[in-house]
Amino acid sequence: MQQAGIPCTEAFYEFDENDLNGNHAAKAIGFPPEQVFKTLVAKGDHTGIHVFCIPVCYELDLKKAARAVGDKRISLVPVKDLLNLTGYIRGGCSPVGMKKKYPTHFDETCQLHDEIAVSAGARGHQMIVPPVDLASLVGADYHDLTI
Repeated sequence: MQQAGIPCTEAFYEFDENDLNGNHAAKAIGFPPEQVFKTLVAKGDHTGIHVFCIPVCYELDLKKAARAVGDKRISLVPVKDLLNLTGYIRGGCSPVGMKKKYPTHFDETCQLHDEIAVSAGARGHQMIVPPVDLASLVGADYHDLTI
């Protein structure tokens, strides 16, 4: 992140492989869950792979996600496919540094915060960054994406 000129701090925490819930990560790093974003990967019927970053305390609304990408239907990719598609495993998926550059979409609420936390690419490792800078780096747009 600093190579891209984006201010960034890191937060590390102990994780439990049986509980990779983002609310645990938020509590562990002392951030409100609305300010910690999980990275989800989905596939549209016609538009292919997309990356979504949403607050850990919410769920991705698949209908809203499909509308955001201009598709009729979208579904989360199976966890078993995540590593091959992104280079990351469940609980450590980051919007930065994926194997390929996929269209990326942030929940619009990220703009309410000066900083958000997202996975730094490994379980138990978060990076804290300005959301607008992060969205610019990964070419993300903003949408209402959650339930």
